[in-house]
Amino acid sequence: QVQLVESGGGLVQVGGSLRLACEASTTLFSIIFLAWYRRAPRKQRELVARITSGGGTNHADSVNGRFTISRDIAKNTVSLQMSSLKLGDTAVYYCNANFGIGYDCWGQGTQVTVSS
Repeated sequence: QVQLVESGGGLVQVGGSLRLACEASTTLFSIIFLAWYRRAPRKQRELVARITSGGGTNHADSVNGRFTISRDIAKNTVSLQMSSLKLGDTAVYYCNANFGIGYDCWGQGTQVTVSS
């Protein structure tokens, strides 16, 4: 069973930066795409950013220009660099790996809190 372990969350002030990392227990070559989602209090989970097996990326409009998803194939890691953080970015961030054929898995989540 594939495991995803997130790290890097924490408390940061408005305008600050954080970098989240998600290490997979398997090679990234077996993953169709990797993504970061977030769930803020009293809100639905939303897709933040995604990177495909070919390296193509997509970012939600709400974070475009501020967040960047990337991967390190050698380290089986996908990262999310977050800059110019806003209060509205406060959420639990989850890593997701989609293997296709109806199978995906999730990390345990990491809390990001942006304070004024």
